[in-house]
Amino acid sequence: MNLGFQFKQFFVKHDRCAMKVGTDGVLLGCWCPTAKSQRPTANGQSPHILDIGTGSGLIALMLAQRCPEAQITAIDIDAEAVAQARENFAASTWADRLHVAQSSLQEWPMGNGKCGNDKWYDLIVSNPPYFTDSLKNPDAARCAARHNDTLPFRMLIAQSARLLAPDGILALIVPTEAESEIQSLAREQGLHCTHRCYVHPKPGRTAKRVMLAWKHAVASAIYGGSTEHLTLEDDHGARSDEYNQLTKDFYL
Repeated sequence: MNLGFQFKQFFVKHDRCAMKVGTDGVLLGCWCPTAKSQRPTANGQSPHILDIGTGSGLIALMLAQRCPEAQITAIDIDAEAVAQARENFAASTWADRLHVAQSSLQEWPMGNGKCGNDKWYDLIVSNPPYFTDSLKNPDAARCAARHNDTLPFRMLIAQSARLLAPDGILALIVPTEAESEIQSLAREQGLHCTHRCYVHPKPGRTAKRVMLAWKHAVASAIYGGSTEHLTLEDDHGARSDEYNQLTKDFYL
């Protein structure tokens, strides 16, 4: 059994998680814009990051490495995933800045729409469940992790917009066929796309994933945003130079 995955600065156990460490999570953890989350806020407070559907805690751990000033909260609805993320956080160098809770996004946080320390989130990230109509897996935990019945895109975008700081960033990775729906939902919530990156498996192949980042309209001077393309493998099946460059701080 594959118990986990060794990165340069941390190890991620994933044997108790429905969804294992995978390329999508690594890509989002490397790519999502973090400039604002890498330094204290104007009043000297730590930036705050929320990882929705954390699973093993992979993306939260990556952001702890990238953002040494940030406090990071990870939530998941699955008790086993939460227990595993807690174990991975405790074993890391950044245990004092990583926090995990069993909660749905709809229930997080209770009260006035702010997190427990009365701060909005400066960065919200998610590698969300995305299957809608495909055959359901009989494993309930894996089904919940893969299908968006428990967290429809509309709910994900609306609740994230509610929790996002006025100049914060929401970043997701989704199948390219979901982009049109996601962008429409984001516009409904007053979010404008500032960055997007299409992920191609090989040269000349159609992109299968797209990474997207938004800000509230009042905080964003970019309408339409920048567009990038990333190819994962070369024609011989080896990691591309651009993929190696993106992941160089994490992959051994």
